[in-house]
This record gives sequence, structure tokens and C-alpha cells, in this order.
Amino acid sequence: MSNIELNDKKIQILNVAEKLFSDKGFEGTSIRDISKEAKINIAMVSYYFGSKEKLLEALILHKTVDLKLQLENLLKENIEPLEKVNKLIEIYINRICLNKGIYRVLHFELNNKKREKSFQAFTELKKGNLKSVESIIKQGQAQGVFRKDINIQLITPTIIGTFFHFHMNRPFFEELLDLKTEEMFNNYMKNELTKHIQQTIKALLVYEN
Repeated sequence: MSNIELNDKKIQILNVAEKLFSDKGFEGTSIRDISKEAKINIAMVSYYFGSKEKLLEALILHKTVDLKLQLENLLKENIEPLEKVNKLIEIYINRICLNKGIYRVLHFELNNKKREKSFQAFTELKKGNLKSVESIIKQGQAQGVFRKDINIQLITPTIIGTFFHFHMNRPFFEELLDLKTEEMFNNYMKNELTKHIQQTIKALLVYEN
């Protein structure tokens, strides 16, 4: 399923599925709902994806596979380790900002034991991404820039967890920080929030002066 050929019809179905899963939840959305919204025959949706679970798996891979590529390219860049980590954080924040719908779906669905098998391919992808993060941090450790006692497995959840807490409590932070428009909120996430996460991760990685 990870390497399904994506024609325009499949991409249209995936985009509609993302919107509906995000708005109504996975359980609250049927294949019929998706086919109706996408204006595509219900049999065609089943033909392309088989089941709703398989459609969700295809959607996740479609939306996250280029993150893998971005991390692998970052790994090859000839820049300082800390700059590499800062770029890594920017990549993660940009990916989530561009794909809020799928990340909302993931947030609720990944805890669902019933769908553990559906997420096998996504789990493999995450392991690959973690390897890229590990390599970046180990480069910094080898150069004596980063501490040796870092819990590398917790770096990604620290980045994404901070972002999600901010995003899930949007009305609170909009009022607290006087962010009156969608543009102001998004700019705050891309600038101040990103900078804060970068400073947090730097504090975890770099030796104290």
C-alpha cells in the first residue's frame, strides 16, 4: 500500500477522507460519506483502497512519506550539528502546519488498539525517521558538541508534544497572546513557538556553560 500509484482520483479521495476523518473522526466517517463528498462511485473507492482502514493507512503514508525524504536530505547537509537540529525542528513544525488534518486524525487514532495493524507501515516510517534524528544527534556527539547522556527517543515527542499542546489549546493561547486572526496565530507558531522549541531542545543537547 505504501507504494500505490496515486492518480488524480486517488488523491481526490485521500484529500476528502482527510477532511472528513479530521472533522467527524474515523468511526464517524463511512466509505459512503467519502464517496459522496468526493463525487466518486462507492465501488471505485473500495476498488482503490479495499477498506476504510487501508484508506487511512494510504492517507498517512501519502502525507508523511516526504518527511522521511526531508530528514534524509538534512542528514547529508554539511552544516553545524545545532543548525541541523534547528532545521529538523523547522521541518517538523512546517509538516504539521501543512497537514493539521492528518495529524489530528493520528492523534486520536494511534491509541486505538483495533487499528494497530493498519499502522504497521506508519510505525516503520517513524522508526526510519527516528534513525535520521539519532544520526543527526550522534554526529553532534561525535564532534563533542552534544551531551552523551541524551535520551534521543524523547527528542521528537518533546518537539511534537509542545506543538500539539499549543495547538490543542488554541482559544486559550489566542486570548493570552492577543492573536486575533488565523494569520497571527500561524505566524506565532512558525516564529515564536518554533524558536521556543529550538531553545528547549538546545538546552537538552548542549553542555551547560
